[in-house]
Amino acid sequence: MRHLLALSLTAFATIATAQNQPNTVLVMDGSGSMWGQVDGVAKITIAQDVVGKLLSDFPAEQGLGLTVYGHRERGECTDIETVVAPAPGTAAQIATAVNGIKPLGKTPMTDAVIAAAQALRYTEEKATVILVSDGVETCNPDPCAAARLLEEAGIDFTAHVIGFDVGSDPEALAQMQCIADETGGQFLTADTADQLTAALTQVAAAPEPDPEPVVVPTTLTAVIEGTDMLVSGPVLWELTSNTDTVLSDTEGNPLDLQLPEGSYTAIAYSVALETEMTRQFVAIGDSATVQIAFPAPQEKARVLAPAEAVAGSTIQVGWDGPNEKEDYIGIGAADADGANQWRNWSYTSSGNPVDLLVPPTPGPHVITYFKRDGREPLGQTEIMVTPATATLQTVAEAPAGSEIMVDWTGPNYKEDYIGIGKLGADGANQWENWTYTRDGSPAKLTIPAEPGDYAITYFMRQDRTPLTTIAFTATEVTASITAPTEAVAGSTIEIGWTGPNYDEDYIGIGRADAEGANQWGNWTYTREGSPLDLMMPAEPGEYVITYFQRQDRTPLTSVPITLTAVSASITAPTEAFVGSTIEIGWTGPNYDEDYIGIGRADADGANQWENWTYTREGSPLDLVMPVEPGEYLITYFQRQDRTPLTSVPISLKPVEATLQAPASAPAGSTIDVAWTGPNYSEDYLGIGRADADGANQWENWVYTRDGTPAKLLVPATPGDYLIRYFVRQDRNAIAETPITVTPVEATLIVPATATPGATVEIGWTGPDYAEDYIGVGPAGATGGEQWQSWAYTRSGNPATITLPDAPGDYVVQYFIRQDRESIASATIKVE
Repeated sequence: MRHLLALSLTAFATIATAQNQPNTVLVMDGSGSMWGQVDGVAKITIAQDVVGKLLSDFPAEQGLGLTVYGHRERGECTDIETVVAPAPGTAAQIATAVNGIKPLGKTPMTDAVIAAAQALRYTEEKATVILVSDGVETCNPDPCAAARLLEEAGIDFTAHVIGFDVGSDPEALAQMQCIADETGGQFLTADTADQLTAALTQVAAAPEPDPEPVVVPTTLTAVIEGTDMLVSGPVLWELTSNTDTVLSDTEGNPLDLQLPEGSYTAIAYSVALETEMTRQFVAIGDSATVQIAFPAPQEKARVLAPAEAVAGSTIQVGWDGPNEKEDYIGIGAADADGANQWRNWSYTSSGNPVDLLVPPTPGPHVITYFKRDGREPLGQTEIMVTPATATLQTVAEAPAGSEIMVDWTGPNYKEDYIGIGKLGADGANQWENWTYTRDGSPAKLTIPAEPGDYAITYFMRQDRTPLTTIAFTATEVTASITAPTEAVAGSTIEIGWTGPNYDEDYIGIGRADAEGANQWGNWTYTREGSPLDLMMPAEPGEYVITYFQRQDRTPLTSVPITLTAVSASITAPTEAFVGSTIEIGWTGPNYDEDYIGIGRADADGANQWENWTYTREGSPLDLVMPVEPGEYLITYFQRQDRTPLTSVPISLKPVEATLQAPASAPAGSTIDVAWTGPNYSEDYLGIGRADADGANQWENWVYTRDGTPAKLLVPATPGDYLIRYFVRQDRNAIAETPITVTPVEATLIVPATATPGATVEIGWTGPDYAEDYIGVGPAGATGGEQWQSWAYTRSGNPATITLPDAPGDYVVQYFIRQDRESIASATIKVE
């Protein structure tokens, strides 16, 4: 804690007459801080010397007094003593008293000023106070408030403040400025004995105040250039008018001031930006708003990385930066700029440190922190990228298409690989086949299918960078085929062969004039052995059988073969009823999954058959006719490519049915329906709503296989219905008759009340269909809650039911089992 040297002086001015000056009290700091030194001399000694010199010229007729504080006791805020009462001719007495002060205690500066003002009878007479301070008040919590009260209560009270050896203490400067401002005094600073003398002389020589100047409300703001955004962090202001300092190191942004009209120079210092900006302005008129623009802050970042790393390796990079969305750490060649400043990068959002992939090219590089917005570099560090090395060793030659083992050493970075390509090739042609180094050493490498001179290369995956290369020769490989010169289309023949039998090599057959992917229509892998079975294409013609090396589908040898046509015949009736099953006689190759199909005469493709039967079922075979009348074809299909071999026509005639049933029936009853019809497998009689279609054409049904008349259950809901005869195939309705379902009635005899859990007897009348039941449930319940206890009507009349245990209002209902349809109800209270 710094302390205060407080002097309360009236007029040290030899140029002013006594009658124009108010009485004065000199308040002298006797606290321990006065032993502090300025230029090697104790501040108390400097004060004693300066005051002594000034008092030597003090007018004898001017009233002057002395108040001293902190000179008698340690740690006491009440140690304040008026040593010399204000009176004329006291200068020598005061000088002697000042020279006798021995600094000892605390600094009750504000209370000492109040004591001096009281000694001056400031509420009755004119008084002026000059404070010379070297620190912050240590006893009174609010010097500003105390000064304000003195000004308000005084007749004409003025305090001039001089900061002695204050430095840049913002709290002390603010207190001193405030005391001077509140009482209309001046605030000056002094750092040496000479400056203290000059300051005291200037204050003592001050003339009577001029008339109150015009005050202009002024606002000082520090903003970012090109915006109205305030500079963040503390802003310290210095303000001068001509050569006078109005304020110094005063914090605020904005800073509101009351300034006399005039010309000023403002200096703003941003602590955060560590930048000082200056602007001149004139305070005039009703108000003044002054902005000082600071350049936009330049963001910075730091990057920490190894001094060197091997090409293609992954290193960890530490960073310190703003870490805004999509900021990233990039690495690039040291002589690159702009978009070339990074070859690889990692987002700072990935963590700290980040993993960074080193480029594959050796040489000096830089690692840079980039702000994503504008790709602005904020900081960087240098790194030397050293070469990555590798070795390869294998046989000098091997047959084309074979596999060899390659010994290797190298960095084995993620997805590094060993590739083989034509000697002298570049770019994407540097390898035709490859194997990843992650599979270990030695690596298994497949030789290309074409004989010739090749290069085997170790590739770093990044940028497909080659590290080392050796030469290799792929020698020619041969094959042979033994096969008949002629075969029936669609048949399967034996093929003898010799060849390399590499993994997935195959024997294929294709058109003689075909090439590329069309060189085979059917194939068999050579791994099936020699001889192997090969299916012939379904279409007659000239073909070649070829040994294909699987790699690049490379043909090694071929032999020709002629495929002759295959014949078939069908014996079938010329007409039949729709939906019937007829016998079909046939001859044909009976290849695996050949089939006889029937379809519309004018159909093609997938519509050439609607129903079918495999020829493996024998001859004759059973074939089900479609349900729509019309002209059809029965066709023998070779399964391969669904190739039709022969067809015969057939006409399908409509089939008829009749139905005889009652015109009406009670809901839920079972009726007899007499019928005639084809009675095909799973034909059925269905009953459904008269206006229904699709799946709603029947609600209940019975199979025709159960005979005539059929027993058909009538739906539980009254209304108009149709009974239909359905051919099971396509659920095609071929006959129908209407029926009206009439309501069915029931009655219940139920006691009005009963006790919880009691067993009661319920009298009833009703249809008593199979599994009809009497149920009891809560009033207003639906679904499964409609009954909590029940008894089947088949159990007799009356029905015996145990009531629920919970008291309440319940409903007893007669339910038709079909659809659980309720046809009667009565209430009962359980209490």
